[in-house]
Amino acid sequence: MDTPGPGVPVVRCLKESPNFNGNMIGLAYDALEPGILDDHLLRGAYLLPYPSMGSRSLLERIRFIHQQEHLNAIVPTLDAEILNFIQIQDQLLELDIHLTLPTEASLNRRAKVNLVKFAEAEGLKTPKTWLITDPHQINLPEKEFPIFVKGIFYEAYLAYSMDDVFRYVHKIALKWGYPVLLQEYIEGEEFNATTVGQKGHAVDIVCMKKLVLTDKGKGWACVTIKNDDLIALTQKIVAALRWHGPIEVEVMLSKKDNQFYIIELNPRFPAWIYLAKSAGMNLPFISLLLAMGEKVTQQSAYQTGIVFSNYTTNLITDLTRIQTLFTTGEIHYEKNL
Repeated sequence: MDTPGPGVPVVRCLKESPNFNGNMIGLAYDALEPGILDDHLLRGAYLLPYPSMGSRSLLERIRFIHQQEHLNAIVPTLDAEILNFIQIQDQLLELDIHLTLPTEASLNRRAKVNLVKFAEAEGLKTPKTWLITDPHQINLPEKEFPIFVKGIFYEAYLAYSMDDVFRYVHKIALKWGYPVLLQEYIEGEEFNATTVGQKGHAVDIVCMKKLVLTDKGKGWACVTIKNDDLIALTQKIVAALRWHGPIEVEVMLSKKDNQFYIIELNPRFPAWIYLAKSAGMNLPFISLLLAMGEKVTQQSAYQTGIVFSNYTTNLITDLTRIQTLFTTGEIHYEKNL
């Protein structure tokens, strides 16, 4: 709950485009996900089977939703669901449901477990990484601390001792399973970039720097910047992966050698994507145009110095809505129909 996801920002970007005139429904995995309870954003919402249920269950559910809603496009926004959507993309296209997604090969090549291999092959820098499938394998010298402990999809903790490492590995493995990653800590400043790839070409790129971090290292406040080296790095990554669809590039500018080190390559829009739209680059709408086979025109520039900050508020809803989602797996907001 203290790590906002990309879903709501993507909805806001699409709805606020002057060229968008469609309807929006939410697809979620839990009846208590806050975004699907906001009737100002959505016409309604449906629950999906958890990604661990596999692509066949997802396809069956999407077919049912399509019968009710006549879907034209889907914009996946979570790492764990991307592979399932890739695997059913052809069947969805037969239903005239469009997506902008990478190939399975591209997705796997940038995965956290393969990031070092990818970086070495492309002449890029990334922190040293250890793949842990058994906690008894862990044997780190003192000089490696502090070190990040990461899940294959989500969560990262900075460990300062072996006790910390064992605790965080156990915590992450209980939630996400093995493998768990140990990643070298790079001292420096974090920068992020996001873009939409069009078969290996970065359509538009927006860069930002984090100003305020949560205790999980997530950006709570960020500012748009322009960094030619980061833009060039992002273009190189998209080309090397022949990436198609949204991607976020997370890097550290090392204090030691003033070089960018790739921390993660996330296969979806980041939670800060509304900042990119506010700076003049509506990347979710560009992604939707690509999905629908429309022509995309590259933008000339975006505004730097645009700041966003998360803040908490209270979303008021009715208990019957949550009960409806729990019992039927769907909800419709009549006033938005």
